[in-house]
Order: sequence, then C-alpha cells, then structure tokens
Amino acid sequence: MGLSDLFKKKNKEPEKPEVKEPAEETGADGWLNIEKEFLRVYPGQTKPKHYGTLIKWRLGGNDPLDGISIYDGGDYWHFVTFGLSELYEKESENKELSGYGYEMTLKLKKYKFEDEEAEIKNICGILQSIARITFNKGEIFLPDEFIYTGQQVGMDAKQKSNITGFITISDTSVNTIDTPNGRVEFLELIGMTDAELKTLSNKASVMDIYSKLGSDLTDYRRASIV
Repeated sequence: MGLSDLFKKKNKEPEKPEVKEPAEETGADGWLNIEKEFLRVYPGQTKPKHYGTLIKWRLGGNDPLDGISIYDGGDYWHFVTFGLSELYEKESENKELSGYGYEMTLKLKKYKFEDEEAEIKNICGILQSIARITFNKGEIFLPDEFIYTGQQVGMDAKQKSNITGFITISDTSVNTIDTPNGRVEFLELIGMTDAELKTLSNKASVMDIYSKLGSDLTDYRRASIV
C-alpha cells in the first residue's frame, strides 16, 4: 500500500514522559495486560521509558495513541503502542477483539547515535502518524503487508538512512493476549529501503523479502538487500 504523505513532513514530537505510571488509571485492564506480557519478555523492566499524550484523542488531542513504551532488548529498543486496542472499558460491539485487535511494535537497533533520545522520539512520532491513519480513515494494518511512503529521505531523525518505509509481521517475541476487552495481537513494523519496497506487491513478496532479510530489527545502517 502507498502512504506517500506519511513522513514527508517532520513528525510532531511526542509529549514528554509521563510522571505517573500509565496503568495507574482506574479500570485500565487492557493496558495492564499489555504491560504484563512485555514484563514476561523483559523481566524486571517495570518502569520502561514511556511517552504519553497529555491531551487524549477522545478529549480532542492530536495523538491517537495514549502512550508508547520502550523496553530495553540489549542491542535494540522494543517499542509498543497503547491505544489501538481498548485500554480501559469495553466500548466496541465486537466481543472477540479489543478495539482494532492489535497494537504496533518496532525494534530499533541500537547504535551510538548522536542523539539517541531524538531517535526514540522520532519512532514514537512515526507510530502516532500510522495510528492516525487508522483512527481517521479506518485503515487496519495486518501482518505481511508493506507501507510504502514514497519519500526519498530516511525516516530516521537526521533523515540520512536508507530506511524509508516498512513491512509488517506478527511480532513473534510476544504472545497474542486475551484481555477483558478482547484479543490483542502485536503487529511489528520492520524498516525497509526504498529499493526493497519497490519490489513488493503482495503478501508472498513481503514474506519472501523478510526471509531474505533474516532479522526483525529496524537497522538504520544496513545495506539494501536488493
């Protein structure tokens, strides 16, 4: 799919990290279940870096995601969104799925970035931009799809990398979870180069290039495989 206007303008920076724990909000069972699953994968990381919105979407804010947490995976940062599923009370009529039925994740390979915080904020801004498409247009993203932006500059904060878009897979490092509000799957985005994205046309082509890539990390410094 083509999303030519997604990253052409500089992404708005996310709000500063919230002081309170996000799951302290009353009735946040959906949120708590997401945190529980990531705590299973990253034991001891009870207070990951977190960016939350000060004015929530349902109150007129610009960012559809209530927050994004970033877990330390050793040689990568593991991002997870909060907001595409029903984090609080059940509102939708679909009893099987929680909200849209998924949250997004992304694993950013660590380097000695000139400004690591800027790179982390930049990914948060991109995730908000993609979620905004779903909230505004109802477009749901599924595994084994590609997000072609059409831009010629890198999606990193400095816009110097060859990574300009994404493919999507099911995040195999975390499990699909059942919450009081329904099922939540985790959709992982993997950064791809423009040349790689131009070879993609369907689910089979996405699966093929992912197998050739051999990694689910978004790596700003890797060379194109095509």
